[in-house]
Amino acid sequence: MAFESLASRLQSTFDKLRGKGKVTEEDVTKAMREVRLALLEADVNFKVVKDFVNRVKERAIGQEVLKSLTPGQQVIKVVNDELTELMGGGQSKIAVSTRPPTVVMMVGLQGAGKTTTTGKLANYLRGKQNRKPLLVACDVYRPAAIKQLQVLGSQLDIPVFSMGNEVSPVEIARAAIEHAKAEHLDYVLIDTAGRLHIDEALMNELQQIKEVARPEEIMLVVDAMTGQDAVNVAESFNQQLALSGVILTKLDGDTKGGAALSVKSVTGTPIKFVGMGEKMDALEPFYPDRMASRILGMGDVLTLIEKAQIDVDAEQAKELERKFRKAEFTFEDFLTQMEQVRKMGPLNELLSMMPGMNKLKGMKDVKVDESALGRVEAIVRSMTREEKLKPEMINASRRKRIAKGSGTSVQEVNRLIKQFEDMRKMMKQFTKMTDKAKKKGGGFKFPFMP
Repeated sequence: MAFESLASRLQSTFDKLRGKGKVTEEDVTKAMREVRLALLEADVNFKVVKDFVNRVKERAIGQEVLKSLTPGQQVIKVVNDELTELMGGGQSKIAVSTRPPTVVMMVGLQGAGKTTTTGKLANYLRGKQNRKPLLVACDVYRPAAIKQLQVLGSQLDIPVFSMGNEVSPVEIARAAIEHAKAEHLDYVLIDTAGRLHIDEALMNELQQIKEVARPEEIMLVVDAMTGQDAVNVAESFNQQLALSGVILTKLDGDTKGGAALSVKSVTGTPIKFVGMGEKMDALEPFYPDRMASRILGMGDVLTLIEKAQIDVDAEQAKELERKFRKAEFTFEDFLTQMEQVRKMGPLNELLSMMPGMNKLKGMKDVKVDESALGRVEAIVRSMTREEKLKPEMINASRRKRIAKGSGTSVQEVNRLIKQFEDMRKMMKQFTKMTDKAKKKGGGFKFPFMP
């Protein structure tokens, strides 16, 4: 899960402050020492950490914080504000030319996922912004790079412009833009060549493409999991090309988060998108405020709701909510719910977006094994209808039969039944929590339960 280790450290630090009726300057200093260590361990740039801690400390020991009614909460608000600012303040949107097509140069080193990300961006522009993109194959050096882009274009039903690997990338870019104008396309996404390292030949070619294409965006694709290396690469590319944006790939697997927290401060270039998985729809706009909120354990309700509105069947969700509340939730419903939630993305990511979820008993250390979902389905389908409706009746002999029928082990069947019971208990806790909040006139509403 993105930022997992950093989030855990920071949340633990601020849990000590949260409930305090009075916070002293010494309390703040001690907390900031922990924050500093947590950020350094997360591979955040040293200078960025120093400046961040100084800014937070200066604001947190001000009179409006220490003399407030909830000083612990106020300190956390300061940290949240500064984290948001560190990552760019507000969302930085992709450019739109007043005279189409909008030209986007995709640059980066080999291995960062540039070609795949170019396909993902085209898919995002068409699906979320109703634009007509053109993919342009300008990487004429890497074996099969052109073929890879053509396969992606075919899968996504998005046109790909190619002139083979015998024509110079500069000429390909020029011809692609003319083609896009003639076809009235909205975006031209130029997939440029990468290298294993930054060299003069690479930069000269990119400069030539830039001069011909006159792109509205020069987007650097970097692997978030390389931490400070990603920031150094961004700094080098920015000095040579004047980047307009960064796309961080593999953020879903980056438990540290150093690149995401450093890149804007070091380069001045905003993060515009993040890759959150391997699927072609797993590219998301980057919202600094939402990410800061998730890091501090406050959830990310807006993203969760957006995902739910796109992927979840409202009528089915309403019926599931009724069953949750009346304790009629069965294994069949469990399967339906899993199918709905799986459409929204990795389950660990979804849990991290739910406010207060890390405070529920036993939820902080829950890890969801995505690969096990197929086995879960097989186990449930091996149950009789009666067993699905009444899991408590599944005794030892029934468990052996279910294991054999699903091609799994008795231990896996036992584990699933226990997880199912734990889930029912969790939802009871969650329902009580939301009902209590409603009585007070507010509170969080489970986003795929209308």
